[in-house]
Amino acid sequence: MNEARKGQGMSIALCVGMGVFILLTALIALMLATPFEASDLKAFENPDDPLNPIFFFILVIGFTAVILIVLRFGGKMPVHFVMLAAVVVTIYYVMDSLILYYSSTVTHLLIVSVFGLGLNIGALVITFILALLLYKYPEWYVLDAIGLVIGGGTVAIFGISLSILPVLLLMVVLAVYDAIAVYKTKHMVSLAESIVDLRIPVLFVLPRKRSFSLLREKGQGKDNDKSEKEEAFYMGLGDAIIPSMLVVSANCMRIPAFTHYLGLINAPALGALIGTLAGYAVLSRIAGRGKPHAGLPFLNSGAIIGFMIAYILAC
Repeated sequence: MNEARKGQGMSIALCVGMGVFILLTALIALMLATPFEASDLKAFENPDDPLNPIFFFILVIGFTAVILIVLRFGGKMPVHFVMLAAVVVTIYYVMDSLILYYSSTVTHLLIVSVFGLGLNIGALVITFILALLLYKYPEWYVLDAIGLVIGGGTVAIFGISLSILPVLLLMVVLAVYDAIAVYKTKHMVSLAESIVDLRIPVLFVLPRKRSFSLLREKGQGKDNDKSEKEEAFYMGLGDAIIPSMLVVSANCMRIPAFTHYLGLINAPALGALIGTLAGYAVLSRIAGRGKPHAGLPFLNSGAIIGFMIAYILAC
């Protein structure tokens, strides 16, 4: 979900900034895809299985429902630690795959196991440092930086785990769900507002003022807390993750005719990426009016159209 706070227009700088986050998420995922494939770090064994999108969607619905229920009856603390744990696990797998893939240039100390449990010391150290930073100092730029890591890692995992048709099906279903969740039931809006308070990297945050600080909100009154939040622009990590999955999936297509530009991205994947950014440009025009908007209908549509155009032209 893409959310603009405060009833003022979204500046060009904020618009470009969020677009850069989408671009970086996709580029990081493209760079992680090869190490992940080498580590066989996949979510599904059969990328062509048409049931994969169904399992993914059920997982999204189930996780969202559990979080909303716990927030309503159990408070924010349990949700904070569960989501923090999920972030930490993702960081570990990203670092583990990178260290193992580039082990020839890393000292042996970083890749030995811990007590025979198969844990990567280097990955553990990096994960611990980032987790400690996230827990002790969850400022907006810390959330953004770590959000790029886990966003890129998540995209890479599911991008290499799903072939084109399952990804397209999933994107259509999630775009419809996002629209319903934001405009009809509005539960995604409530969830996003609660997650901002948790200060975990599942949202990209860009301040409208240099003085903005998420940490300063702690201990303030409700009115001041609300006023401070209104000085930033928020975008859910899912808005960068879901369309970027098509970029990675398209880039993994084993078709020799598609040349990889700069050794990184082929034409269909580049088309999907450009289409995503075009969809975001349209979305930013609407989100700048100050109300929460569903991002996936615009972003996914742009990615799909861009992919199809580039695929046809490249064939």
